[in-house]
Amino acid sequence: MMRKLLAAAAVSSLALTACGGGGGADTGAKEATSAAPTSAAAAKGDGTLTIGTLLPQTGSLAFLGPPEFAGVDAAIKEINDAGGVLGKPVTKIDTDSGDTTTNIASQSVDKLLAQKADAIIGAASSSVSESVIDKITGAGVVQFSPANTSDKFTTINDNGLYFRTAPPDKLQGRVLGDLIVADGNDTVGILAMQDSYGTGLADQVTKTAQAAGASVVERVDYDPKAADFSADVAKIKAANPKAVVLIGFEESAKVVAELVKQGLTADKVKWYMVDGNMSNSNYLKMPKGTLAGVKGTIPGAAAPTEFRKKLQAINPKLTSYTYAAESYDATILIALAAEAAKDDSGRSIAAKLPEVSEGGEKCKTFKSCVDLLKTGKDIDYDGVSGPVEFNAAGDPSVATIGVYQYGENNEYDATKALEYRTGKIES
Repeated sequence: MMRKLLAAAAVSSLALTACGGGGGADTGAKEATSAAPTSAAAAKGDGTLTIGTLLPQTGSLAFLGPPEFAGVDAAIKEINDAGGVLGKPVTKIDTDSGDTTTNIASQSVDKLLAQKADAIIGAASSSVSESVIDKITGAGVVQFSPANTSDKFTTINDNGLYFRTAPPDKLQGRVLGDLIVADGNDTVGILAMQDSYGTGLADQVTKTAQAAGASVVERVDYDPKAADFSADVAKIKAANPKAVVLIGFEESAKVVAELVKQGLTADKVKWYMVDGNMSNSNYLKMPKGTLAGVKGTIPGAAAPTEFRKKLQAINPKLTSYTYAAESYDATILIALAAEAAKDDSGRSIAAKLPEVSEGGEKCKTFKSCVDLLKTGKDIDYDGVSGPVEFNAAGDPSVATIGVYQYGENNEYDATKALEYRTGKIES
């Protein structure tokens, strides 16, 4: 497969199909910045695959940290139980990504590069990843995010070293826009945090809703660090929409409180959320029923019962599984790419990631895949999060979005979506 640096064709279509709930960007080619990485041209690794994590332990996405860390840990346990990579156990170094209000991510990346990480899994926040991508890829290290959804990464200059298992927001935005209109809302208000994630997702929701005949009667892009959101909510109230879309992170709890204060409660106006604020911990202190009936979208297929048990064994306190499968798959794919390349350097891994994700003999576990590699077979790893077939931009070409709904206790059932919609992005 041609990598993104070779000016692949722009995305031509995005087809969505709905499927029943289970148990349990503008996109285009990235600009050329250098020759595509090849294992032959790359410096050889030291023989030990070292994976660093740059995931949120603190900050506005800290609630996503536990399932992401658990996904990585579950994968590394399986990899090492199967003999490791290149005959040695995989080494893992955990760091905190923080958020854009601090310099934690940059300091963490410095630490990981100093300890010779071959690949870094993270960040969760698109804006945080954007702030460190040059430092990581400039060092010849793979950056692999399980949760970045900003459309910017499809075309960002990355030396061919950035990949993600989360789909671009073009997919989530379309699913959410379709959902809002299908629920009978012909007027929509949007409250979106002002960063690449928030504005990009708001743009796609707007485009989809308007194409389906709805009107976005007010949109407010707010500062997530603001101490007060009363003026922002007042603008939405004045427009009198039938639905309000909330696109944000942890600060969404303050926005929700302001919506309630101004009389825009979820029983009077339909609220819709997204992966950045669909939390089972952020709203628990609110009166019961505050979020009852609220719907939201989260990228990812249904987490199989067996996989959830693996995660619970790693962290029995897990209350959600958001991006756990994507973190697990990212780790497995990095390990398989190193095996396929017979080298653990970042550029060698990047060169093989597309190959191990498509076009060969299908396999679903590290052991079954690596056994095939050792016999000289070409493999196609199908992950827990989906088939994870990378397109020319390093994005998954097929992905699934789940639609979830909050109950009276201000939590949603993380094991079972109302429905799952699969989108295919063809390049």
